[in-house]
Amino acid sequence: MSFAKVSFEDSLEKNVVATGKCVGCGTCVVVCPFSCLEYVKGKPKLVEECKVCGICARACPRYEWTWSKAENFVFGRERNNEEKFGIYRKLLIARAQDEEILKVCQDGGIATALVAFALEKGLIDGAVLSGKSREKPFYPVPKLATTREEVLECAGTKYSYSPNVLALAEALKQKKTSLAFVGTPCQIQSVRKMQMAGLKKYVAPLKFLIGLMCSESFTYEGLMEKHLKQTLGINLDEIEKMNIKGKMLVTTRSEVKAVPLKEIKQYVRSSCKLCDDFSSELADISLGGLGLSDWTFVIVRTEKGEELFEAARNAGVLETRPLEKDEFALNLLVKLSDKKRKRKAE
Repeated sequence: MSFAKVSFEDSLEKNVVATGKCVGCGTCVVVCPFSCLEYVKGKPKLVEECKVCGICARACPRYEWTWSKAENFVFGRERNNEEKFGIYRKLLIARAQDEEILKVCQDGGIATALVAFALEKGLIDGAVLSGKSREKPFYPVPKLATTREEVLECAGTKYSYSPNVLALAEALKQKKTSLAFVGTPCQIQSVRKMQMAGLKKYVAPLKFLIGLMCSESFTYEGLMEKHLKQTLGINLDEIEKMNIKGKMLVTTRSEVKAVPLKEIKQYVRSSCKLCDDFSSELADISLGGLGLSDWTFVIVRTEKGEELFEAARNAGVLETRPLEKDEFALNLLVKLSDKKRKRKAE
């Protein structure tokens, strides 16, 4: 496949980083074959003279992105106007059966359950996830999990951005051959862009892409340190869980603090406002809470995703219930998907 060889300066630096489109996924840093880029303060930085190979531009999900190409690559067709939240095979409401998972998970624990199941059955030998920093409370960091214990440690949503793609470099270093990848819509797009670019070295180990529904993420300094710690007086070390159900619910060891979303909107990462994908439309399986309590809304999108989900369900790892009882969740999915598309269009 022939492609234009363009420098980092003339492609990503000029058209993505300088324009505020960079999501900080770290894909360009991982795929640079000459280690010219480093991940500095949430963005790529050129630390050596660019060799003008053009690979970073081919892999970036914010450079010359087109939905039609991506959908045709993943599904063999483009979504139609009736498919308000992308192409899919089936919709379900589900939750994990494992009590250990339910104690640490966000909603129904499906992401954790699927990854733990795949690891136990030998379908994968590792998973790229978002973990927690040992130095800063509730600060997300990319993590390569290779044991059930490590998978459980990564359970739950962190509302600041974790550049999970960076953990792919660690997986390659450890010569992992079959991975699950759990990430936000922009990170799923970055993996698909790498696949479309034919960067086999990086994508060959990736067997399952599990996408998380995401309206936006917040800067750690703004949300956690300024608002929760300084303004509301919450001890960040005591936070056990955070969730959004109409409001941001911050669970500490002693209380549950409800924070109106309008108070924290000012801390939304600017690049999130340019994203039009709420439900990780290019994932094999998409997951989200959508106002549900202790259950997860599941969108099975690909054959590969269906095989994993059904294997886990048949093994008794998951339980499901009819979607009809949760029509409000489906309506919310449509609403939030539409809202994100309109926000980008504006």
